[in-house]
Amino acid sequence: MFDVIIAGCGPTGATLAAELRLHDVRVLVLEKETEPVSFVRIVGLHIRSLELMAMRGLLERILEHGRQRPAGGLFAAITKPAPKGLDSAHAYVLGIPQPSIDHLLEEHAIELGAQVRRGCAVADFEQDDEGVTVELANGERLRSRYLVGCDGGRSTVRKLLGVGFPGEPSRSETLMGEMEAGVPQEEIAAKVAEIRETNKRFWLRSFGEGVYQVVVPVAGVSDRAEPATLEDFKQQLRTIAGTDFGVHSPRWLSRFGDATRLAERYRVGRVLLAGDAAHVHPPTGGQGLNLGVQDAFNLGWKLAAQIRGWAPETLLDTYQAERHPVAEDVLDNTRAQMELLSTEPGPQAVRRLLTELMDFDEVNRYLIEKITAIGIRYDFGAGPDLLGRRMRDIDVKQGHLYGLLHRGRGLLLDRTQRLTVGGWSDRVDYLADPTAVLDVPCVLLRPDGHVAWIGDDQQDLDDHLSRWFGKPAN
Repeated sequence: MFDVIIAGCGPTGATLAAELRLHDVRVLVLEKETEPVSFVRIVGLHIRSLELMAMRGLLERILEHGRQRPAGGLFAAITKPAPKGLDSAHAYVLGIPQPSIDHLLEEHAIELGAQVRRGCAVADFEQDDEGVTVELANGERLRSRYLVGCDGGRSTVRKLLGVGFPGEPSRSETLMGEMEAGVPQEEIAAKVAEIRETNKRFWLRSFGEGVYQVVVPVAGVSDRAEPATLEDFKQQLRTIAGTDFGVHSPRWLSRFGDATRLAERYRVGRVLLAGDAAHVHPPTGGQGLNLGVQDAFNLGWKLAAQIRGWAPETLLDTYQAERHPVAEDVLDNTRAQMELLSTEPGPQAVRRLLTELMDFDEVNRYLIEKITAIGIRYDFGAGPDLLGRRMRDIDVKQGHLYGLLHRGRGLLLDRTQRLTVGGWSDRVDYLADPTAVLDVPCVLLRPDGHVAWIGDDQQDLDDHLSRWFGKPAN
């Protein structure tokens, strides 16, 4: 008997498993693939995801495997520098090979005690008032209190759950792969620069020694069940560039569409959805992996609270209430970006206008904060602007704020030195620090780093501790 079975051991599933293990939840992760992904696609961790990794003490380990680059040029590939003074200690994008981040997150979950079983696909499940019975493709049956589908855009869990996945199907495709080229780098660079004047979805990026990451758009949609071939790349390169650059010796090849869909519900009873199982969208702006990881940080402590028995009645419902609107916003901004990447005259005219508008710092800052998820504000009711937002990593007398959040617990930061967490001390840590650089007297942080309360009144604090962390232990 497990507390939680997670279908899918990608970044979302592995992150969720680790978050649950911080609270001693018995977790089993089922991954249908027998081996981890091998192709070296570079993915980007955005500012908010980097902050979350810092909160759990993972960032230094991850930084060793990636390359930092400025956080500009993310919105529709409009080449504007990142605005100065972004409100984060990690105001950059970390490019990291997908196998590396997948391995690091899975390794972290296992270190914390999660069980991972590969070659195990969910075939069916039934839920009742006490839990979920999961049937695997080999006929084995497992029992858990909750099931979470983190099994991708074609989620078996979502389909079996009968949750609608409305949106738009793919209208176009993009081929992406890594291969060698047979012409000089200078010739390739010149041709790519010429084409990207109007076609921002096209590029060949050098990895050195004649190896390139190749991204080339395709008109229309093919059968995605058919794997991409080197001949597909050559043909489309010739169509767009007039040459196939002599590409050969592919290391990996893939294709992806621009389908945009959002699950109608994130929870039905004891079964929940997260990551691509809950939302799919074009990769424009590099938000997909980040959105899923952030889902996991939002869900993990709430589901653990439910299992540990101290969750307020509606706490688990706040997962959908908070994350569904965030996904809606991401879907909308990727729709907008895809339009701005069109080579048609109308979208190109809008792109030129937006490029001018982004010279205004306020516009550029707004779009970067949207893409990197540091502009998110959950609706916690009336209050100062900081309420519902994530807390940046400020200096405190014990070092850095995020260093106090490694255990996945709440935190009361008290500049007045007059308050207490009382009977919630088994769930919420306390730091009295009159020197903390804050414009408010005290803040209560949730385990995901969002500000749940601001003030200096003990009774008001107790009310909010009850709202987020349940009844006191004594």
